[in-house]
Amino acid sequence: MKFDYFYGGHVAMDDLGFAGRPVDERIEADEHLASVFAEARAMAELMDAAGYDTLWLAEHHFQREGYGGIPNIPMLAVYLAQHTQRLHLGSMFNTVPTWHPLRLAEDFALADILTEGRFRFGIGRGYIGRELATLGAPLEGDPANRALFEEQVEILFKAWNEPSFAHCGPHYELPAKVAHRRGTLEEITLVPRPRNRPVECWQPIFSANPRGIAFMIKHGIKGVVPGGGRAMEIAARWRDELARAGRDAEMSVASIGDALGAGLALVLQVHLADTQEQAIREAGVWFEEQLKVLAPLGRMPALTEAQIAATYDGAAAAQAGLPTVHDLVREGAWLCGPPEHVAARLAEIQAQLPGLERVTIGAGALGIPPEAIRQTIEWFGRDVLPQFEEAS
Repeated sequence: MKFDYFYGGHVAMDDLGFAGRPVDERIEADEHLASVFAEARAMAELMDAAGYDTLWLAEHHFQREGYGGIPNIPMLAVYLAQHTQRLHLGSMFNTVPTWHPLRLAEDFALADILTEGRFRFGIGRGYIGRELATLGAPLEGDPANRALFEEQVEILFKAWNEPSFAHCGPHYELPAKVAHRRGTLEEITLVPRPRNRPVECWQPIFSANPRGIAFMIKHGIKGVVPGGGRAMEIAARWRDELARAGRDAEMSVASIGDALGAGLALVLQVHLADTQEQAIREAGVWFEEQLKVLAPLGRMPALTEAQIAATYDGAAAAQAGLPTVHDLVREGAWLCGPPEHVAARLAEIQAQLPGLERVTIGAGALGIPPEAIRQTIEWFGRDVLPQFEEAS
């Protein structure tokens, strides 16, 4: 079981939580927004020294509030690879509908070569209207988003895996039918193609939609599952669908394995402190900030409209029955406490999901100061990670 961290590209902030500054009133200075690149480098260097496997990064656009400032993950990965020796860098996730698929295929291939195979690929459909619509794509909840996304992913794999190819679909006809020397262009070749093929690809699984899972299995895409109450349910459904695909003989899934959790990564939020009480107390305001940002974007589907409205008002939020970090700790999505407590919880997860491929100990909690992230990365790497390396 490999250990990773996920950094979504947020900057250091003050005045956090429901009682703090409203999200829409945050406009960070250019220099401060650009600090995410130095923060990512500092995290990468700590992780490289401690023996982590991958630093995952999120793609975001136009976030002047400071919650996500990495618009091009392949470019940043090339930079970070120059300052690390073994650490992998990964996209969690590239927002595919905001790209032309061949440009994304090229950028990944180039980063794969320049990092000497240390760049991992992850894909998502996107959920922020300001980002997708501005860049000409439909939002995740729109059926047009899924149709576009699936065709784009098909093109990505064709471009990487076939020496030359053509594609004709609802959104793309590739290559363009133009004159080429004495003939008409019929096929096209991606230049460069990735160094490592087939390309390992990761995609989030939230709703366990049968169509989505079938699409992933068809293309050999692995799944990223959020920690908490539904992780076991999703893992069981994933295993069942893998077994069904194998029985149908449409593809080989033997390389993934049949142990519960095989072909999956689990994303948790870990915060270390001397006691569990201290860790939960410190994490409380960070989780409030995350609710303020994500609930109005539809990322907390269990909340009512009244609860979402309350996240804009510090006084109302306290009375709205909103979830707290205590709830996330009970569900297992957050692990808070001293290293021995966190290690014990991870051992329980490993026993429940024996096939689990990797655990990401950062879930992108938006209010966590980068300084606190670095502290957790270093502390976890020193006092928790070696226990699992020895066990393996």
